[in-house]
Amino acid sequence: MELSHIGKDGKAKMVDVTEKPLTERTAKAFGQVRLSRDVYELLRDGKGPKGDVLNTAKIAGIMAAKKTPELIPLCHPLMLSYVDLRFNLKEEECVLEIESTVKTEGKTGVEMESLTAVMVAALTVYDMLKAVDKKIELGPFFLVEKEGGKSGRFTR
Repeated sequence: MELSHIGKDGKAKMVDVTEKPLTERTAKAFGQVRLSRDVYELLRDGKGPKGDVLNTAKIAGIMAAKKTPELIPLCHPLMLSYVDLRFNLKEEECVLEIESTVKTEGKTGVEMESLTAVMVAALTVYDMLKAVDKKIELGPFFLVEKEGGKSGRFTR
């Protein structure tokens, strides 16, 4: 298997996308935050010690998607056309599910932007609730699907 980000000299390189066509690209990613019952109820009821946890996490995730190339060295800067995060509270398990959707029209995909959005949203939830409980668990995180480009559609 040939790795696109490794040059013939074995060193990291940015992939040249100059000749690739512009296509519509979409990616969806997923992550979880597992909470104690008490902290879950604070989150659910909007009573976090630092304010509105879910709205802040959504904004953080959107901002993170837009800044992905500043965080991941070989990612191309992209003009994102859409970023959204959705939250689903799982009462029985005391779990917050996070799903991001990222879109662009470009020469390379938005998988890293979608994953970054979910992970930073989860980190923001942790940050906003850590004063109450530092044992909050983050993960798993994974790509759910991507569409566009030469490799077409991927669904987990």
